[in-house]
Amino acid sequence: MNLLKALAAVSSMTLLSRILGFVRDTVVARAFGAGIYTDAFFVAFKIPNLLRRLFAEGAFSQAFVPILAEYKTRNGQDATRRLVDQVASLLTLALVAIALAGILAAPWVTWISAPGFADEPEKFALTTTLLRITFPYIVFISLVAMAAGVLNTYSRFSVPAFAPVLLNVAMIVAALWVAPHVDPPVLALAWGVAAGGALQLAWMLPHLARLGMLPRPTLTFSDPGVRRILRLMAPATLGVSVAQVSLLINTIFASFLETGSVSWLYYADRLMEFPSGMLGVALGTILLPSLAKHYADDNGVEYSRLLDWGLRLTLLLALPAAAALAVLAIPLITTLFNYGAFKAHDVFMTRQALMAYSLGLVGLILVKVLAPGFYARQNVKTPVKVAVITLLATQLMNLAFIGPLKHAGLALAIGLGACLNAGLLWQRLRRQGVYRAQPGWGGFFLRVVLAVAAMAAVLAWGAGDAHWWLQNRFGDRIVRLSALVAAGAATYFLVLWLAGLRLVQFYRRAAE
Repeated sequence: MNLLKALAAVSSMTLLSRILGFVRDTVVARAFGAGIYTDAFFVAFKIPNLLRRLFAEGAFSQAFVPILAEYKTRNGQDATRRLVDQVASLLTLALVAIALAGILAAPWVTWISAPGFADEPEKFALTTTLLRITFPYIVFISLVAMAAGVLNTYSRFSVPAFAPVLLNVAMIVAALWVAPHVDPPVLALAWGVAAGGALQLAWMLPHLARLGMLPRPTLTFSDPGVRRILRLMAPATLGVSVAQVSLLINTIFASFLETGSVSWLYYADRLMEFPSGMLGVALGTILLPSLAKHYADDNGVEYSRLLDWGLRLTLLLALPAAAALAVLAIPLITTLFNYGAFKAHDVFMTRQALMAYSLGLVGLILVKVLAPGFYARQNVKTPVKVAVITLLATQLMNLAFIGPLKHAGLALAIGLGACLNAGLLWQRLRRQGVYRAQPGWGGFFLRVVLAVAAMAAVLAWGAGDAHWWLQNRFGDRIVRLSALVAAGAATYFLVLWLAGLRLVQFYRRAAE
């Protein structure tokens, strides 16, 4: 399979999910605005989501996929099947225990994750109730992540990439049709999260069955691969998820700021996750199995070339995305969220956070490419050291920025921390001799920067004054925003073409 084609397939599914995610967030913003109900829900949703990224898509996937790829390459189908059976059974038992503990300890979890809510009993109680409803989501979505690891190892990338669509559909249905029948209505969103997790797992199971990899329950965990995965998981939890831990700590800081701060950061983060998911998550998804296969084959040359391909593709796509987020902040926020209870003040506060986040978008996506460079080699020590340094630096920046910049300072710390994380990972890959840059980087970088500058100029000219976006209706906004996006993309790729850069130069086959 061509990796560029696989990236397009995963990105297109992610695009569909992100579009529905924005529809979901627009519905939520229109119904609830940015206040006590959204603050409570976003905190309650963030906790299981954080656990998902830490243990499921983060540490578990990075530990599981390399071992699974090694078994598939060296040990054959039967041994791979036994590994999947044992890992799935052990993971299910652990997840059920975690979910039950989370439900019972919900007040303490709320206090730890948003201590500022303790001064507002109504908000604290509501957050606790919502958390108890959303916590079972971690069971479903972690099993989905395990299934995705299996499917991706067998180059079935599109199936798991489609799964998040079902979560967004469930939450939209809950917000539009269930919320009016629930008191308070925001409880419906929490039930939508739980239902969305169950739907995603149900979607994955038939595809696992077609591969002959549908897990069978077992209480035997003697396979050495299971123990190796567990040994890799513990340190990988921190190494892969620094940004998510920082986001949680940001929520703690934001809970002490004015009401709405948590929601402004959430809406800005959602916009940042659009390119991050389409590019970073997609690139990490398709790179890890091939990197693990090259490592199992002891092919260091192709390993390095594949990393170089991923880094160039990241800069080619992430730099214009970051510039577009900053330049089009007002058009994006007004078009997607500025309705009903979401007022002009919320638009400008969200813009501050989004512009700060955009400074770190390239770093955040680079981490998704560079971290697999270590985990595919089953090296967890180096990313953990980098993670600790990054986490400490991010919190120092939080303390420095929160006073003068308020919630935007928290977003800026996240962005700069992601750049630091990426820089340190890149440096260590080169120092260890894992990555060697291919020729032509200087000319490539200059072409991309020139194209980004031209695109940003076109977007800034076309965006015009903020008052137009605040005063006009959705139809007018979406038409003008679509024209801006089309003009920006056309400008960018036209300048790249004129500078001699062609898409065919990025064709590359996956490791078989």
